[in-house]
Amino acid sequence: MQNKWPVLEYTQLKDTLATVHLWTQIAGKIRLRKMPWLNHSWHVTLYVSPTGLSTGSMPYQHGIFQIDFDFVHHQLHIVTNGGRQETLELKAMAVADFYHAVFEKIKLLDIDVSIYGVPSEIENAIPFAQDRIHHTYDPTHMEAYWQALVNVHSVLTRFRAGFTGKCSPVHFFWGGFDLAVTRFSGRDAPLHQGTVPNMPAKVMQESYSKEVSSCGFWPGSDQYPHAAFYAYAYPAAPDFGEQPLQQEGAFYSKEMGEFLMPYEVVQQSAHPEDTLMAFLQSTYEAAANTSQWDRQALECDLSSFETEYGCFR
Repeated sequence: MQNKWPVLEYTQLKDTLATVHLWTQIAGKIRLRKMPWLNHSWHVTLYVSPTGLSTGSMPYQHGIFQIDFDFVHHQLHIVTNGGRQETLELKAMAVADFYHAVFEKIKLLDIDVSIYGVPSEIENAIPFAQDRIHHTYDPTHMEAYWQALVNVHSVLTRFRAGFTGKCSPVHFFWGGFDLAVTRFSGRDAPLHQGTVPNMPAKVMQESYSKEVSSCGFWPGSDQYPHAAFYAYAYPAAPDFGEQPLQQEGAFYSKEMGEFLMPYEVVQQSAHPEDTLMAFLQSTYEAAANTSQWDRQALECDLSSFETEYGCFR
């Protein structure tokens, strides 16, 4: 540990994260079915909690319920407003077994829900009920990754506060397994032409129907085996990727069409939060300046307000 930011080695984490990614998709798809649709698919996301990841409250026929991944005590909790609760131990377990166990618990709580049982945003996806390939769960590795999410969440929350325009919550997308926050210029965007496995084109088009500057944290992949921070714009101006950044180690990936900064740059920094905040701010400015956002109308500085009124908190 350095400055409470854990070391993350993708090769050590990847098998556990691949399994948990699919577990969170099951919970996320339950949320997708039970929540009313919100713009840009904000209704499907999970949220960082004091012990892990949570769906937050979801409506059902008897009130509300919630699903929580606890990566401290390594349990899954499903609770209802009626005081009922079911718990499932998080341990090495095939996705198929987790899928069946979750829906058995759901049934015991008299929650009526079914999902489309195929993972989203994954190539050659195996249906949840048939997946016995992904079964790894290392509690130590998962807790380390969750602690990184906690730290990133705090910085993204602070970054979000400097924007008065439309802005997403700081939320966890289980499709890409990334923690993100998105700012909006207020202008419409051209029709999005990209495709994602097991994702209807109309969903992607609505998600990117407005001009955005988005940033977040991602655990990496076999193609890019490093946890990293990212930032992109849609639509991006031709010179977006040419803008200089303040942080050594940050760069623009033409292949991915976004700025990247390896997690280890922040983890090894003498001031991790400041290093990450500088990356977030400079990549946002790259988007806002090259696309001529009305920054005066969209940004704010809350530091003076906090100084004057902080005593009332």
